[in-house]
Amino acid sequence: MIERSRFISSGGSSVFFKKKTKKVNIKLGQKLNLEKFKSLYFSNIRGDVLAGITVALALIPESLAFAAIAKVEPMVALYTSFCIAVVISLFGGRPAMISAATGSMSLLMTSLVEKHGVEYLFAATILTGIIQFLMGVLKLGRFFTFIPQSVVAGFVNALGILIFMAQIRQVAGQAWQAYVMVAATLAIVYLLPRFTKSVPSPLVAIILMTIVAMSTGVNITRVGDIGNITDTLPSLHLPHIDLSLKSFFIILPYSLTLSIVGLLESLLTAQLLDELTDTKSPKNQEVKGQGIANIVAGFFGGMAGCGMVGQSIINIRSGGKGRLSTFVSGAFLLILIFVLKDIVKQIPMAALNGVMIMVAFETFNWNSLKDLRKMPLTEAIAMPVTAAIALWTHDLAQGVLVGVIMSTLIFAWKATQITAVKSIDASGAKHYTISGQLFFGSISNFLELFNYVDDPEKVVIDFHHAHVWDHAAVTAISKVVERYRKLDKYVVMVGLNQESQSFMRQVGVLEGVIN
Repeated sequence: MIERSRFISSGGSSVFFKKKTKKVNIKLGQKLNLEKFKSLYFSNIRGDVLAGITVALALIPESLAFAAIAKVEPMVALYTSFCIAVVISLFGGRPAMISAATGSMSLLMTSLVEKHGVEYLFAATILTGIIQFLMGVLKLGRFFTFIPQSVVAGFVNALGILIFMAQIRQVAGQAWQAYVMVAATLAIVYLLPRFTKSVPSPLVAIILMTIVAMSTGVNITRVGDIGNITDTLPSLHLPHIDLSLKSFFIILPYSLTLSIVGLLESLLTAQLLDELTDTKSPKNQEVKGQGIANIVAGFFGGMAGCGMVGQSIINIRSGGKGRLSTFVSGAFLLILIFVLKDIVKQIPMAALNGVMIMVAFETFNWNSLKDLRKMPLTEAIAMPVTAAIALWTHDLAQGVLVGVIMSTLIFAWKATQITAVKSIDASGAKHYTISGQLFFGSISNFLELFNYVDDPEKVVIDFHHAHVWDHAAVTAISKVVERYRKLDKYVVMVGLNQESQSFMRQVGVLEGVIN
């Protein structure tokens, strides 16, 4: 009876202890999550708010320009920038990265809008988001990390040049006051941080130039001249299209292209910000976040968007560090449209052009030009080719695609290079020391390394500096052995690692030749 009581007491204590431990773990987990939330959103409130305001001011004219490219109403692009910026601040992977409507995505939508109308664009945006979200769930974001550094440098440099050229085109033809205003903006952006960093210099420049433009009434292009801004709030909108396979196959090709291009630019932007801030961000989370943001944008009458290098650099340059800066950029954009619309329309484009020229210079990777001298020619050529294709087509995705294909071909060509150092030992045996990777692409070169007829009776093939990758390589090695056997010559193989030996033993004809 006593033993039973002890057992019950001990068991009860154990259950109580487990429940107590579980509660402690839950509370600890909640505390850690709360601390993580605070660090992501409230560790840099002042800097993030000011940076977000600065970005919002720069987003308006760009969104209006992208709406013109996509041939949709200006408010479609503004709704897009608002929705995506706010949603990505909650679900994205890269803190302080700005995502909104972009030029590269707008270019891909033009033909869809022309042929089928804007409602099909909304449907394509939703499908784009679904595809991106599924890619994130399947963790396909890792494949975008295979983009070589030289191609990334070409992408960044082309983007910097395109941003600069776009600003020059916008300023060209305006009154001389516009050029003065661009110069004054650049002076404020670069000189003010030497005296104080309490307020983002781009924000100060935009405000001062707006005051000057409004007080002098100078005849230069302003934000209100680019597109019509209305005071209609975004609302839930279901695309008015036929729910049929025909409609699905109309939007599917556009959605696939948009999803890939959007993720390409977003992940390259995230990678660039990782390097600028010396931090890491979860890429698959970013992929899922981009998907959710585009789904929401599509349901609120917006078009597909993605990460923006230029605005992200403005954000970082203005002191933005956390997710709050991205949220404020979207939320304040809505405030600008509906509360400060009349003032926003008076912002001189020259001031925004000056800020974007700064972004162009900050975006361009000047060190990559120095690194070209240190890189092998085959690798160095990928960077200028990537940049040249992107500049020629005005499509960054095409430049990256060509750069990746070129880098892949160069890598494949290098991988197929296989060599052999030949020597004869004291016993008269011929040694072949193989160096390189043995796989389906290199076997033809491998078969030509041997002097079958002229070699002595004993041949030693040394694989210390080689690796056998596939069945094609094993088959090629077996052919070498068979050729020597037909000539009544004996082959010995040395230096095979365990993985290579497991491949070799799958072919019975090689039994007895591995030492």
